[in-house]
Amino acid sequence: MATTSETYEQFLEHVRQLHYVSDAGSVLQWDQQVMMPEGGTPARAKQSSALSTLHHDLLTDDRLGEWLDELDGAELDGEQRAVVREVRRDHERAVRVPADLVERISEASSNALPVWEEAKAEDDFETFADTLEEMVELRREYAAAIDPDRDPYEVLFEEYEPYLGIDTAEQVLTRLREELVSLIDDVADSEVTLADPFSGTYDDDTQHGLVEDTLDTLGYDWDHGRLDTAPHPFSTGTQFDARVTTRFKPSDPMDAVGSTIHEFGHATYTLGLPREDYGTPLGDNRDLSVHESQSRFWENHIGRSQPFWELFGETANDRLGTDASPREFYEAANTVHPDNRVRVEADELTYHMHIVLRFEIERDLIRGDLAVEDVPQVWNEKMDEYLGVRPDTDAEGCLQDIHWTNGAIGYFPTYTLGSVLAAQLDHHLRADIGDVDALVRAGDFDPVHGWLTEHVHRHGARYETADLVREATGESFTADHFLAYADEKYRDLYDC
Repeated sequence: MATTSETYEQFLEHVRQLHYVSDAGSVLQWDQQVMMPEGGTPARAKQSSALSTLHHDLLTDDRLGEWLDELDGAELDGEQRAVVREVRRDHERAVRVPADLVERISEASSNALPVWEEAKAEDDFETFADTLEEMVELRREYAAAIDPDRDPYEVLFEEYEPYLGIDTAEQVLTRLREELVSLIDDVADSEVTLADPFSGTYDDDTQHGLVEDTLDTLGYDWDHGRLDTAPHPFSTGTQFDARVTTRFKPSDPMDAVGSTIHEFGHATYTLGLPREDYGTPLGDNRDLSVHESQSRFWENHIGRSQPFWELFGETANDRLGTDASPREFYEAANTVHPDNRVRVEADELTYHMHIVLRFEIERDLIRGDLAVEDVPQVWNEKMDEYLGVRPDTDAEGCLQDIHWTNGAIGYFPTYTLGSVLAAQLDHHLRADIGDVDALVRAGDFDPVHGWLTEHVHRHGARYETADLVREATGESFTADHFLAYADEKYRDLYDC
């Protein structure tokens, strides 16, 4: 009979193979969105499906279940227990899902991408409706396989945030909707007009140079990453290879800067994970709320700060041919647009109304309380209710996001949870390392990177989310810091 040490080593090698297959699939997905020729979809769908099936087979392997049972109650250290906990959770969910369903979901996701792209380009929701219907049905089937007695949306939400709980997400979304509305209204009523130093258009090459400079300034590790463009910006990779993508709007270079810094935050977290633990949960991220906290921290608390533009403004002027002051760049980066219809272009305040809208729609779709054919109408009505605007087209309405295309239903709440956590981390980082604004003005980001690595990145998935938050900040997860930060910042900007 194998010793505990021998069993654990066999188990760990199997777990590494799981991670390697998953990471290979991520590279294929990156390629499909960034570089693959348009006609490659049929083959890519089959390739992605094959890897998903292999991953599912490895995760549901009887030997893995036997090793987990042998290790249950064995003498393990804290890190080993964490690895067993994380793998057991994934294994127990996966064994309930038939392999053919995993294959169908993967293939449907690959096939859905070009359909969505066409529907968005043609502003034609009907082109995408059947595909969305298929994805909703597949995700319902997936949730029912895992636990037919629970709310299917809650089951899907736990794919992305397994430990904070759907109740926490709903409480945070409700609190922000209630407490930000008065601030948004006061900003909208303010007579202050913030600066807009941009005029005309800026070509892709100019903006590409600008965002490369942005990444250089923040300390992006080009030896372990790359920058590309994609219809919907994203980051993917490992601690050895964390790639970012961005996109360019001819009249708004700030959009590219913001989205690039956002994806830089994701990549920085990925690159900060312990390399010696690659292939195990200890070298993996702690799910999407924490991941989003890193992107939101860099995008909002650094990239939208005045000290950052005191550092970077001259570089931006040189690239763009503008003559803006740091204050003008700062104001441009923080202008509130309640009439903005597009989530990825939204400001810090109205952004969360976009999340509430998506959360409610996808929840009702999965629960069967909303028909796919009614999504455009309900979307527009909720936009009107929450933000006072209605999209002119489905392309800037219900077709704007990629998430439902790849079956990521339950993902959206993590954006707001991450924003809330970013403010909490920012509060404690500043208390610990002193004058962060002075560091940013000087372009010295090492202490910031170091604090985040020490308090968040190096732990991988060792702790459950709530425990990681307490480990990093000394307090429980709370929206208090975000609401205080937003109120102080925007009342100062808009003199309201």
